[in-house]
Amino acid sequence: QVQLVESGGGLVQPGGSLTLSCAASGSIFDYAMGWYRQAPGKQRELVAVITSRLGTLYADSVKGRFTISRDNAKNTVYLQMNSLKPEDTALFYCNARFQRPGGSRYWGQGTQVTVSS
Repeated sequence: QVQLVESGGGLVQPGGSLTLSCAASGSIFDYAMGWYRQAPGKQRELVAVITSRLGTLYADSVKGRFTISRDNAKNTVYLQMNSLKPEDTALFYCNARFQRPGGSRYWGQGTQVTVSS
């Protein structure tokens, strides 16, 4: 069973940058890793995902601004966020899904990102 711990959230002004980290308790080599976010009053949405087979995928709203990456040796996935907007404000969650049919999924506790002047 994989445990995930997010970090790096905080308060940033519009146009600023933040980098989120997700540290896993074990190897993430066989897992698709993703970042989701949930804003007040809205459903949780996919922000970005990275897999060894399919590469990366981004929500249209963050393309060109966010970059997801992974370091399998460190069992860590990152989300670099640039040109942040107030509408990016949300609780960001890390997700891991085992790359097998019906593979188990795991969630971190979330880290808050607030974009405000």
